[in-house]
Amino acid sequence: MARALFLAERGRGTTTPNPVVGAVVVSSDGIVVGQGAHRVAGGPHAEVFALDAAGIDARGATLYCTLEPCSHTGRTGPCAARVAAAGITRVVVALDDPNPRVAGGGFAYLRAHGIEVVTGVERDQAARQNAPFITWIASQRPHVTMKVAVSADGFVGSERGNVNLTGPAMDRTMHQQRAGIDAIAVGSSTVLADNPQLTARLAYRQRPLTRVVFDRRARVTPSARLFETLEAGPVIMFIGPDFVSSSSADALRRAGAQVVAVAPEQSVVAALRELAIRDVLALLVEGGPTLQRAFWDAGVVDRVQIVETPAVLGSGIAALLPTPGVAVVTTRQRGADVLKEWDVHRAD
Repeated sequence: MARALFLAERGRGTTTPNPVVGAVVVSSDGIVVGQGAHRVAGGPHAEVFALDAAGIDARGATLYCTLEPCSHTGRTGPCAARVAAAGITRVVVALDDPNPRVAGGGFAYLRAHGIEVVTGVERDQAARQNAPFITWIASQRPHVTMKVAVSADGFVGSERGNVNLTGPAMDRTMHQQRAGIDAIAVGSSTVLADNPQLTARLAYRQRPLTRVVFDRRARVTPSARLFETLEAGPVIMFIGPDFVSSSSADALRRAGAQVVAVAPEQSVVAALRELAIRDVLALLVEGGPTLQRAFWDAGVVDRVQIVETPAVLGSGIAALLPTPGVAVVTTRQRGADVLKEWDVHRAD
């Protein structure tokens, strides 16, 4: 199962709106005879790759899979039927599929065809791996990660404009994260102060990255660098109803933005609903503190990332630093920077 979970990561950033899934076929004498991962939505599922690789050696073998084999016909055929036809006699699964179109149907099909089914092996790790998919299905919104890079004296930036707090090693890690998510969100103040591109420049990204800006008063101008990089992905501007028909909003549309009206009192919840409809499963909220506070107060932050840096600013914009409400906090050192991460809402 550990191998299957490792393989599943090969689909990170490319399977949306599907989950990431890995599968391994092990013969009756303990030899790995096939393995695979779901790589792209609409393409073969992990079980199909693993069974094709195993060939006739799948007969009498055990299939290890990180997610319940599907039992319905979507863009591909049902995997449970393929598993049974291949002669697999035992299936070990980490996580039940929360999709109502499956939801136990795969297990029922396998058992009806005389296949032993074992569930829950490495379930917690599989649930964390597919937290975006689970949140999208269960809550009908993206899974939200709030990332805060903070100086040693508690600031996220300078009042004078763009300040890069993190070093090269952490920058690479954060761009690798951007390569695997569906969208990144910032507030208008961040765009005005830092003029970011919001792209994955230090890591390869196969799919377009949706850039989201919360700009209630349509303050962002068409000269923002976001609009110079539309080939990297669409730009969605969430703007208040009083400004959505303004000349400023029209200018943003001409620059290539997709302008969506959201009322201030429900901007976060309404925006997440809109993003979910657009198949955004994983959303990274990078800044600034005002936007992050709105997400936090709305109770929709699922994961928190605090990047502690040795930089000292002396003054500036104070960071929003929520304290962990859980015991499990992972810590990673990247150069001189430290990344602390924990789950606020568990996907299970």
